[in-house]
Amino acid sequence: MEIIRNILLILHIVGFAGVAGATIAQLPKVKEGVAKVSGGILHSAWLMLATGLGLVGMMYALGGAPNNMKIGVKTVVLLAIIVLALVFKKKENVSGGVLGAILGLSVLNVALAVAW
Repeated sequence: MEIIRNILLILHIVGFAGVAGATIAQLPKVKEGVAKVSGGILHSAWLMLATGLGLVGMMYALGGAPNNMKIGVKTVVLLAIIVLALVFKKKENVSGGVLGAILGLSVLNVALAVAW
């Protein structure tokens, strides 16, 4: 079970890296007016959601007691990222504010995971 938990945790971190990396990669394109929400942002956010739910499920299965408030807040932040990505995915170009919001929310999610 520990191996599965570690795999899920690694994939969860890879999901964050995908959201942050794909967003940062689009920031230089804001000046040119061709920045967009890439598929990498959306797919990485879905990966974070799936692996996060798997990690919580494993904690319950192993008899642990996760901090439900923390998990709830992190889930709401992640759902906000997914909603932003879904809403702006079809747009040909997005503002730096949208990309900044996605990046800021993803960093907030990591800060909640580490500091709470």
